[in-house]
Amino acid sequence: MALLEVTDVHTYYGNIHALKGISISVAEGEIVSLIGGNGAGKTTTLRTISGLLRPQHGSVTLNGEDLHQYKAHQLVSKGIAMVPEGRGVFARLSVAENLEMGAYHRNDKDGIADDLKRAYALFPRLDERKTQVAGTLSGGEQQMLAMARAMMSRPTLLLLDEPSMGLAPVLVELIFSTIADINKEGTTILLVEQNAHMALQVAHRGYVLQTGEIVLQDSAKNLQRNAMVQKAYLGID
Repeated sequence: MALLEVTDVHTYYGNIHALKGISISVAEGEIVSLIGGNGAGKTTTLRTISGLLRPQHGSVTLNGEDLHQYKAHQLVSKGIAMVPEGRGVFARLSVAENLEMGAYHRNDKDGIADDLKRAYALFPRLDERKTQVAGTLSGGEQQMLAMARAMMSRPTLLLLDEPSMGLAPVLVELIFSTIADINKEGTTILLVEQNAHMALQVAHRGYVLQTGEIVLQDSAKNLQRNAMVQKAYLGID
């Protein structure tokens, strides 16, 4: 049984049929990437998994448990953390306060202290800026903070929505290197990313979404060699 199972999910925005019966699975320990163009349904998929949207049909399960019975905030204690597109840091709070907010549902002080040390080890730049107001950080630093804050909840499944958006190439390399490190430490990751080249380099498997439907799924290596993926998403004719 996969850690995450999304089965025949149909999600709507009003009358707009955004997800048209998609099914994906993520095994424990994997990085699985969703790639596709704007409007393909990638973010909608993550919002449906995280409880921010309710599907009209289909199911989402984590370790075999139906997630539809829970509200979005309750899924954090179930082991799901999401880093949204646009980072979503608490702009008026300090870096340290943002990280503490990531552990709001926990009461194990020693564990939280250990995870703070881990967050600063993953992102040393945050350690240098722990007292700085988050709204004054650069875009790359805010992305680091959003990821570190999510990790403070000790997620079983980390959902990442466009982590490289708007970042300089050197920071994109750093973010994806850290994604790989987080995975190696035991966190399962579902990654939405328009930079298909970087996404498929770090992922184990991938799905290609087009207008709310999955049109292709395979290992990341095979997707990198697929002619359609090369032409549409990797810039290779």
